[in-house]
Amino acid sequence: QVQLVESGGGLVQAGGSLRLSCAASGSIRRVNDMGWYRQAPGKQRELVATISSAGSTHYADSVKGRFSISRDNFKRTVYLELNSLKPEDTAVYYCNANIVVISMGDYWGQGTQVTVSS
Repeated sequence: QVQLVESGGGLVQAGGSLRLSCAASGSIRRVNDMGWYRQAPGKQRELVATISSAGSTHYADSVKGRFSISRDNFKRTVYLELNSLKPEDTAVYYCNANIVVISMGDYWGQGTQVTVSS
């Protein structure tokens, strides 16, 4: 079975920083794209950033220049650096990964809460 375990969320003041981590474990043959999504209360889940296995990145316009995604392929871990945080960044952040076990599938973490106070 595949698990994605997130860590690093918390409460921070506006302008502050956080670092999220998400580690994949289990009977994994290959990890393809990894990414972060977020869902604020009363809103739909939205893309924050993705990174391919080769390191190509994509960001939502709302976080460009403030957030940075990276990964360690050996550790099967993806990171998200959140800088210059704003109250509107408050959400549950979910890790997502496209993983090949026997066949390819998308897997989600349990989510980690990020709260930014004004």
